[in-house]
This record gives sequence, structure tokens and C-alpha cells, in this order.
Amino acid sequence: MRISTRAQRIEPFYVMEVAKAASAMAREVAHTDRPMIFLNIGEPDFTAPPLVQEAAARAIRNGTTQYTQAIGLEPLRERISDWYQQRFGVAVPARRIIVTAGASAALQLACLALIEAGDEILMPDPSYPCNRHFVSAAEGTAVLVPTSAEERFQLSADKVQAAWNDKTRGVLLASPSNPTGTSIHPDELRRIHEVVSARGGITLIDEIYLGLSFDDTFGHTALALVDNIISINSFSKYFNMTGWRLGWLVVPETLVPVIERLAQNLFICASTVSQHAALACFDALSIAEYERRRAEFKVRRDFFIPALNAMGLNVPVMPDGAFYAWADCSQVCSKLGIRDSWDFAFEVMKQAHVAVTPGRDFGNADTHHFVRFSTASSMQHLQDAVARLRAMLA
Repeated sequence: MRISTRAQRIEPFYVMEVAKAASAMAREVAHTDRPMIFLNIGEPDFTAPPLVQEAAARAIRNGTTQYTQAIGLEPLRERISDWYQQRFGVAVPARRIIVTAGASAALQLACLALIEAGDEILMPDPSYPCNRHFVSAAEGTAVLVPTSAEERFQLSADKVQAAWNDKTRGVLLASPSNPTGTSIHPDELRRIHEVVSARGGITLIDEIYLGLSFDDTFGHTALALVDNIISINSFSKYFNMTGWRLGWLVVPETLVPVIERLAQNLFICASTVSQHAALACFDALSIAEYERRRAEFKVRRDFFIPALNAMGLNVPVMPDGAFYAWADCSQVCSKLGIRDSWDFAFEVMKQAHVAVTPGRDFGNADTHHFVRFSTASSMQHLQDAVARLRAMLA
């Protein structure tokens, strides 16, 4: 059977390949005194809070499960609009908000609507691998621009300007970023968008971790800048609804009918039950719980990053959001006599029974020297993982 070149361009998602190996080993050690600790997947250990769960159950009991409009339930779009006003002080009209089947669907819709075959999209190296694959699936090319710790592993206006050519269509950013947990300074983001706009390009920004920002300097939505930035968000991370597959997209008003037409054909609508459940995310009690959990993620970060640094797993930039640690494992690999973060991940899995994610997924430059830890696990798991790593590296 002939496989399309489009499909062949999409590389495996190595994060999940390593996760499969970790799960297999976890079954072998499940009944030992050192079961596997998973610090590899970016999934909160918290579940949807009680009011959200109750809203989902109520929708099922009441039979409120039919298709919605392709752009989502109007009350949910209004609630999201209100959240932008209350949380960020930014007016985002509900008519510009499109509810999607997760942030992945939002990115796919944006790429299909805006990218032509042969278009190039500039992205930072390192960055989340699936984002570049959405570009590739739309017949575009993701161009990874190397970044440094001094730049917080984010693109700068100067680098965007230097990398721009006749094929460049725009930029796809993430703030806070996976895998680094770092954000773009609002002033630099403004400069980047000015460079892009001056060339008639598009600025797409993945803001799915924005709710999990720990620093007032960075915790601002790009939508505060101008109306023609396209923002992708999700109920997965801050709202702890990963498997519910619900996200949203904020676009200029003129783009809404285009996205709606694509969504009607590709997805029909996002999960109706998830949409009804998400209405309860914005209840005051739910928001209070989410804020308590955000504070807990910060406590975990403040414990885990110094512990990694002390072991020679250097985190060159303190994450200002999300729940990741992007650590340089070069020193430790040299000590262990192994090649790179891929070998390190399997060595840690075998010796310490701790699952982590090697850097090969996240870019081309120095990512083979980096490993990503997820601090989305419990504090007890983080403490146990640190103890095991210390023993392994002693």
C-alpha cells in the first residue's frame, strides 16, 4: 500500500515511544520496593475538580449530548471571554473564540486555514515537536531557529528578521514553552509581531500553559497586544482536563467563518459533554481550586530545579511557568560514560526506575544534550525521584 509523502514526513513522537518503554518496564517492577516514577509526560496529576465532574455527569444524565455548533457552545465561549477579562484584563469578544477538540485541533485548523504548500513557519529550537508536525501536515515547512539560554530559549525579533525569506509565512511561538517552561517577554513579543506584521506574515502563539504562569513579568496573554495575533489555548493543563480533549482558538473576526467551515468538515464539533463540563471550570470554587494547584506546581518547581542543579543536571533558565525542567545532562552523561540524553533516559529508567524524556524530539541544535523532566507528578514522587537519582549519580 502506498503511503503518502505527507505521512512519511511526520516523524515518530519519541516522547510517546519512550513512554511505551517506560510503561513496559513499569509492569516488571510494579511489585518491587521501587516502582516506576513517571516524570516524562506533561500531564497534571490533578483531575478535573468536583464541579466540573458533576457538570459532565449532569449533561449525560440529562441527555445533553447532541452536536453543538462547530465553533462551540455560546455560553462556553462567553465564559472564556469573561476569563480573559477577569484574569488578564483583556477584552476578547466571544465571537472571536472557537472551541476545538483540544489545542491540537486548534493548531491543525489554524495551520490549514493559513499555510499554503511551500510556506515556511519560523519556530524556536527547542520547541514542542507536534507543533512543527501540524505545519508539515498543512504542506508547510517548520524552520527551527536555534535559541540560547540567554534568550530564554525563545525567538527574538532580530532572529526572526534574520531568518525571514521569500517563503516565510510567519512564526509559531509558545509561551510558556514546552519543553523549557520559559516565556517570551511581552516587549520582545511585541517586537517580533512588528517584524512579522511588517512583512505581511502571521503570528501564532501556543498559550496552553499561560494559566500556569508563576511570574508577573511573563504571565500576560499575547492577545493584549493586537487583535490579529492568533492564540491557541486548552483546558488540558491549567484546567486539568487532558483526556477530555477540549481547547480553543482566538482569531481575528474575519477568520472565524474560515475556521468554522474547516471545523464543520473535519471535526463537526468538540465533545459536547466536555463543553458542558467546562462551563463549571469558571465557577469561583473551581478557579480557587485551580489557583491552589498552580501554587502547588510552583512549590514543586522550587524544590526540584535546585535539586537537579546540585546533581549536575543543570537547568540553565528557571522556568517561569508550566511544569517542566529542561536540564543539560552533558556533565552527567560524561560521568556515566554514555553518549547523550537518549541513552541517559534509558539508563535512568533501568537503574533508578524513573521515566524522563530525552531531548531528541524537541529540535536540532543542542537538544541531544538536554533531558526534559515533568514536575506534574506529586511532591512525594519528585522527592523519591531525587533520592534515586542522587544514589545513581553518587
